[in-house]
Amino acid sequence: MLDRIRIVLIGTSHPGNIGGAARAMHNMGLSDLALVAPRCTAVTADSVSRASGADHLVNGARAVETLEQAVADCTLVVGASARSRTLPWPMITPRELGARLPKELADDATRIALVFGREDSGLTNAELQRCHAHVHIPTNPDFSSLNLAAAVQVLAYECRLAWLAEQEAPSEEPGQPLAAHEELEHYFAHLERTLVAIGFHDPAMPRQLMARLRRFTLRARPERMELNILRGILSDTEKLAAERDSDMGRHRKE
Repeated sequence: MLDRIRIVLIGTSHPGNIGGAARAMHNMGLSDLALVAPRCTAVTADSVSRASGADHLVNGARAVETLEQAVADCTLVVGASARSRTLPWPMITPRELGARLPKELADDATRIALVFGREDSGLTNAELQRCHAHVHIPTNPDFSSLNLAAAVQVLAYECRLAWLAEQEAPSEEPGQPLAAHEELEHYFAHLERTLVAIGFHDPAMPRQLMARLRRFTLRARPERMELNILRGILSDTEKLAAERDSDMGRHRKE
């Protein structure tokens, strides 16, 4: 289970924090590290020193340019958020996150991602909207600033507690495969294109429509088959919209 939990660091600016995060992961048995557009050189003397024996995770980290690339194969993406946003999103505690892991990872083909933002500004609203849920570490409100590696340590610890508890729990039959992040992104693009085609959505006046539909869909956690059904409906809707437009154009000519 722990092998299929990916830690994703976005825009990290200090190599020591990458090393510290790697050490926190290795302490708790996690090994999958992805770096999204790091603002520093990942492997330095400082990162190796802070890794303190977990430098193999730093050296083996996968570096990509976008969050989508880092989580494309994941069925659950959870973003670490320290502040509230204009559009509420499902919020869970680290303990609640741990409790969800055994069911989420019951299928050996599934993988989840825990996403951490920049040291100075965290995750952007756009990045948070690509997460199924947000996790908030309930720190002292009078001193809430938490080092990146410390935040990784807290969540990695909860992951390990869940894994230890699962060793003694009876196994359950896995359900149908959940839709991966990449499949969901293709669906959202298809959905927006169809809504524009039928005149329901005006990109010039979005009114947070797509953000709200994202939140609704991600909260539902659709299975891959269910997403295929929805995309089939969208495809037929696009065809009908094209036929309607064609008929209207023909009538105008007549």
